[in-house]
Amino acid sequence: MIDPKKIEQIARQIHESMPQGIREFGEDMEKKLRQILQAQLGRLDLVSREEFDVQTQVLLRTREKLTALEQRLNALETQTQSPAPASDDQ
Repeated sequence: MIDPKKIEQIARQIHESMPQGIREFGEDMEKKLRQILQAQLGRLDLVSREEFDVQTQVLLRTREKLTALEQRLNALETQTQSPAPASDDQ
């Protein structure tokens, strides 16, 4: 789901951006920030990068198939709309 390293990195960046007096709370503050971030991000409807990439590839293949089917359909429609050659029955 959510990469814990990314959450840790965000928590660390927030912690480091705080004034020195607040940073003295140290690891406890960073842990609490991490816990809050994980809880809030856990509520969101997010997908992993891997799942996103897989779905992107599926969509690409689907679009390719749709394009091929549209071309076939156009070719078939063209064939059916072409006038049939006149037959000489005389």
